[in-house]
Amino acid sequence: MSLMSKLLSSAVIATVALSANAQPDNQTLVKYVKKAVVKNPQVTVKGVTVIESKTHKDLPGWNILLTTMDLEYQKKEIHAPEMMFIKDGLVTGNLIDLKTGNNYRDNIKPTVPASYYDDAHLLFGNKDAKHKVLIFSDPQCPFCQEVVPAIFTAAKENPTQMAVYYYHLPLLRIHPVSDILTRVMHVAQHEGKMDMVEKLYSLKIKPQETDMTKILAAVQAHAGYSVSAAKVDAKEVKAALKADADAAGKMMVSGTPTIYIDGEWDKMRDGYKKLIK
Repeated sequence: MSLMSKLLSSAVIATVALSANAQPDNQTLVKYVKKAVVKNPQVTVKGVTVIESKTHKDLPGWNILLTTMDLEYQKKEIHAPEMMFIKDGLVTGNLIDLKTGNNYRDNIKPTVPASYYDDAHLLFGNKDAKHKVLIFSDPQCPFCQEVVPAIFTAAKENPTQMAVYYYHLPLLRIHPVSDILTRVMHVAQHEGKMDMVEKLYSLKIKPQETDMTKILAAVQAHAGYSVSAAKVDAKEVKAALKADADAAGKMMVSGTPTIYIDGEWDKMRDGYKKLIK
């Protein structure tokens, strides 16, 4: 069980009465989180930050709040995403269609903030391209290996139509090797060697490998890219990867690849094809 699972409840449906306002005040949201979401008495709820308020065509009358819960656990600050469905003075964290079994919580994500489309994350395509594709990915994720390189190719071949903005999200519990690999990719991108990011998607290496020397040797043998352990271990590199992870958390991203097209979540991961027809 993850730390976050220990901190929060996993109730399928939990509702408490709220004021009839479409968007309750912060005090009311904190009260709801304390009562229905955070069950661990060791966790202090400091506040709730509303990232975005949305509606959904299938949920008339419902207001959907995408929030970050500001928590404190063992003297550490934790910012955990939480979704709330609000209607007629009631709130729930899960809204399920009994006919289809669809949980709308799994089908809604925040809109990408404009600040995420910065030069540091621009990988392929022109900055002023007609469309923006943002990707959270891990090069060792099999699903990423199937989808992401094709998006890279599409952007390189159609630079005025689509630009790819890339965020690292290594899934360390599944393949720890991605910790060092994603840092290598960041260094390469910072050096302007964008092709190295793409090449490392086809690197064959043991998912559990954590030996820096072995990983850097494998990268050099596969991609012809030589980088020192000191560069990969630099504080600013680790800070950049943490910033990417924080960005993923704010976007309620937990799996890879997660892809957005022009700010909206592309659940099927193939929307880029329509941009280049």
